[in-house]
Amino acid sequence: MRRTHGRLRPALAVAVAAALVFTSCTEGDERGGFRPGAADLADPYVPGAGNGGYDVDNYRLAVRYDPPTDRLTGRAVVTATATAPLSRFSLDLAGLDVSRVTVDGGPAGSARDGDELVVIPPDGLPRGTRFTVEVDYAGVPAVRADGQLGSGGFLHTDDGAIALGQPWSAAAWFPVNDHPADKATYDIEVTVPDGLAALSNGVPGERTRADGWTTWRWAERAPMASYLTTLVIGDYRVQTGTHAGRPMVTAVPASLPAAGPEAASLARTGEIADFLASRFGPYPFDSYGGVVVTDGRVGYALETQSRPVYGPGFFRGGRPNPGVVAHELAHQWFGNSVALSRWRDIWLNEGFASYAEWLWEEHDGGRTAQRTFELEYAATDWSRPVVDPGRSGLFGTAVYKRGALTVHALRRTVGDDTFFRILRTWTAERRGGNATTEDLIALAERVSGKSLRPFFDAWLVGGTAPALP
Repeated sequence: MRRTHGRLRPALAVAVAAALVFTSCTEGDERGGFRPGAADLADPYVPGAGNGGYDVDNYRLAVRYDPPTDRLTGRAVVTATATAPLSRFSLDLAGLDVSRVTVDGGPAGSARDGDELVVIPPDGLPRGTRFTVEVDYAGVPAVRADGQLGSGGFLHTDDGAIALGQPWSAAAWFPVNDHPADKATYDIEVTVPDGLAALSNGVPGERTRADGWTTWRWAERAPMASYLTTLVIGDYRVQTGTHAGRPMVTAVPASLPAAGPEAASLARTGEIADFLASRFGPYPFDSYGGVVVTDGRVGYALETQSRPVYGPGFFRGGRPNPGVVAHELAHQWFGNSVALSRWRDIWLNEGFASYAEWLWEEHDGGRTAQRTFELEYAATDWSRPVVDPGRSGLFGTAVYKRGALTVHALRRTVGDDTFFRILRTWTAERRGGNATTEDLIALAERVSGKSLRPFFDAWLVGGTAPALP
């Protein structure tokens, strides 16, 4: 981020049994050693988000969206592994109506509890069992207008829709374990009226047409946090090519000039990614790209995996803005490939991405990283911590700016060679996984051979300006 008398029919019998099981489970009645999976991962920054008792391996999503009615219909096939003996489990799903749920191909019970879809398999799922949940659903997707960044979720637009937002968006358009602690691979199929583009994450697949509708296919084979998924549907000029042997897909609204600052900025995606790879290690995904949107409710850019989305505010000056491209591309390493375990450590995303802006500016002939460090150091409010900044500070200045100051101060403390070795070791060893601030500190101490706890305490949480290294 940059800122239903007689004998019950089988399906009905399952539904009734499901309701009974749901009630008994909520009352704490455990049978056969199985128990309900948690309906909340207890991350205080995103109350209610995420679920326990299983780990998702893959989402296979097939959705159809009709812009004139703002109606979405979908089928989600979720492949997961039980991490506890489950009598039931939950998926996050906001607002949409569910018509059918199966587990491993057989009818399953379900119930709604707010933004949770509770799934009750006919038999308990032992720990270690790999299982598949299929959900058919439909409705008008939800918009969340009270997020810290503004509107998020599924935004209906004049010519289509935008599914976007941090830390919440995915549950607006598919059933999901909606927390970055549970990353998964994705196969996404989006059907829209002919003439509209349907952009998403990963490698583009075969595009097919039938009866006035076009189906766009995308595949993201690297594990991805749910908030990094996106759909952008509308009238777009889509440019498809390759870079470094991988697909490059960029898109700008057809309403914008073909040679405008938006297109010019996206055109530098490959160049900027290559520069960052020289500092951070190999680019971690199988495709590149970016999408510009013009909806004013999107007052931010978001590092949606492999294909960042840029809001209109970054180009209002009429000039290209490679800095925001550098920021969102840096997230492909810091935040996407190496993802958060808990939102309290969001500086691991934003501090490093902000620092990447400094590095790119210097490389592109502008101000040096050291000079930017000096200016930001003088302007910083040191009373605001970087780690665990509070929900209201999730996207605050301290996370971005003081986070970047910490990164540069680490560089000055350990020296350039060791610093970039720390970064490349971090992105290599943690690739495709999750991490915490404690993990970073331990790795930095191991690579540098130095005791760095006092350094990180001073720069990340100390209440006064730390001594300059």
